[in-house]
Order: sequence, then structure tokens, then C-alpha cells
Amino acid sequence: MGLLENRLSFFAALYKVDENPEIGMWLLYSTIVLLSIAAYKLGFAQKLPLLKSLIIYAFLLLGCTILSFLGTFLPVAEGLVVICLVLTIYRVRRKFDQNKAVQ
Repeated sequence: MGLLENRLSFFAALYKVDENPEIGMWLLYSTIVLLSIAAYKLGFAQKLPLLKSLIIYAFLLLGCTILSFLGTFLPVAEGLVVICLVLTIYRVRRKFDQNKAVQ
């Protein structure tokens, strides 16, 4: 088990995927889904009709299934955290610049 623990990504090790794979993978999947939704909302979301939004979220959930398996050994969730931070900084900066331009 020692060798496997060294290869896990941060979130996979945090959720102890090697010790309790069922719960750990569900926690990893939910983390990746929440971070993907946040990244989508922060950077790419537009006002869409309900059916189109449901289709987008269905494909997002399907893609996150694949990403959660990759996220066991690769830093998928960690990358999503960085993406969310960068997009949040960009949004705050853009709002600040817009408010400054109005005054």
C-alpha cells in the first residue's frame, strides 16, 4: 500500500481512495463535479433555455465520470481548483476595472 499512497493525487489521498475505494471515489467525483460546475459558471456560462442547460450539465456530469477515474492518479481536481481561482481573480479584476471606468 505504501507505493500506491505515493502515487495518488492530493484529493484522492485526502479521501483515502486506496483504503475505502467506494466512498473515496464518490467524494472525488463530487469534488470534481462541483469544481467543474464552478469553473463553467465562472468562465463560460451564458443565459440559456432550461433544456439546453440540462443537456450541458448532463454532459458535464458524464465527463466528470471519466475525469474522476483519471483524477485518482493525475491532478485533475487540483487543476480545477487553480482554474476556479484564476477565473475568480479575473472576474473580480474585471468588475473592479468596470467600476473604475464608470467613475
